[in-house]
Amino acid sequence: MAILKIARMGHPVLRRPAVPVEEPIPAVVRQLAQDMIETMVDSSGVGLAAPQVHVGWRVIVFRVPAERAGGETADVQVLVNPVVEPLSEEMQFGWEGCLSIPGLRGAVPRYNHIRYRGLALDGSVVEREARGFHARVVQHECDHLDGVLYLDRMNDLRFLSFTEEMKYFGTESVPKLPG
Repeated sequence: MAILKIARMGHPVLRRPAVPVEEPIPAVVRQLAQDMIETMVDSSGVGLAAPQVHVGWRVIVFRVPAERAGGETADVQVLVNPVVEPLSEEMQFGWEGCLSIPGLRGAVPRYNHIRYRGLALDGSVVEREARGFHARVVQHECDHLDGVLYLDRMNDLRFLSFTEEMKYFGTESVPKLPG
């Protein structure tokens, strides 16, 4: 396994739509996924998409640790060719960071309840509903597959901050959605 170099904002690979992986899933994709997991863990991240490691395939890895989950955890998961479907129009703001945008955090609106589908590395179908932080992580990583960064989703840049300055935002400082 290997720690992979993470593309940072400004690199064109982050703005290109990723291409689907052919089935059966090739060994090179399985190896990439293992390297992505190692890279994510080494970087203390909760998710990573293949474009973030300079590979234009529709592959994501993520985890939902108990301390961030709010009751819904997920062990390390690999999804090949993932698809996200909102199950409710309800959206919620939450703070997000990104390994490709080091040192910044922003308040981003996301669907609070989704269903995601994709393939596991063995080719089996994975389908699951997710809420809260779990749903946020999956949406964030799938955005990378379409060339979208969390900054593109922000509608109020007053809620963009350097990580070390986050202490000035209280829990009530995240904007509320209308309605």
